[in-house]
Amino acid sequence: MVTTTGDGSPLPISIENTDAAELEAAVGVLRALDYRQGGGFCRDAVRVVKTASLLLHWGTVPEALQARLYTVLADVHNLLGWTEFDIGHDERARHRFGRALDIAAAAGNDSLVANIRYRLGRVHLHRHDVPGALAEFARGRAAAERSGSGRALAILAANEAWAHAMGGDEHAALTRLAAAETAFAAADSWPEPRPWEAFFQETDMAAMRGTVLTELATVVAARHSGEAITQLARAADRYGADMARSRSLTLIMLAQNHALRGDFDEATRVGDEAVDLAGNVGSVRPKDRLAPLERLLTRHPDDPAVAELAERIARYRSGPLL
Repeated sequence: MVTTTGDGSPLPISIENTDAAELEAAVGVLRALDYRQGGGFCRDAVRVVKTASLLLHWGTVPEALQARLYTVLADVHNLLGWTEFDIGHDERARHRFGRALDIAAAAGNDSLVANIRYRLGRVHLHRHDVPGALAEFARGRAAAERSGSGRALAILAANEAWAHAMGGDEHAALTRLAAAETAFAAADSWPEPRPWEAFFQETDMAAMRGTVLTELATVVAARHSGEAITQLARAADRYGADMARSRSLTLIMLAQNHALRGDFDEATRVGDEAVDLAGNVGSVRPKDRLAPLERLLTRHPDDPAVAELAERIARYRSGPLL
């Protein structure tokens, strides 16, 4: 960064490892806040972008630190893109992800490029744009292969499976899910995860299995709902308060599968818990993900508990974000 003396002469500041470490720590705090409370609570990330940008633009950055600082800046744009997506601002999200891609490429960081492509794919997937999602996931897979990151490959394969399931292609969905499982089987040999991919542990793999099977149960055949319940229940039990958004989304799908199987007592019990949790998360995604469950519940208006939950979901979905 450059400040000026009284006569306007530049006063350069040399950037050191500690500056980069402080920025990385700040991004880590914001990422944890996003996981716990949703994108609506992460607006301070803009300040980190400004700080990192100023350091790169005005500071004297040793060559050995440049890639690290570019990575921090790309990562925080990546996080900002995710938070914009989380609060329903898709165009802003795409803009942030675009900036993140440019900067990650300048840093030569293919692992981060793969992660950004995965997140761009999720924007498409949330809007049921299967071709758009698959295109981004394919680009991400190519970057993951260049980086040699097994974790990135597992993340992308699992999400490709989800996209194929959403499109009704059962064979492709199960094939890509198997590819994710094969990649994840080597998890013990993987290096320490990068910050942007560290979320993907056994709990998230179980949640992705359940997600793919839920999509297949909804779109292709209800027989998939039994195993979906097993996987989603396992994931929900393991998600703690630090992953409140993921737990809320998992419980929503768990309730949906119980409803698909005709177990409306359990669907209502789990659905109530899901809405309780979703109401404290600054994210539009639980609102959108509740739509299939709401449709299933409204088919049984004669059950008072079911009707009450359906009405509660409708109120929550129509209400403002926190």
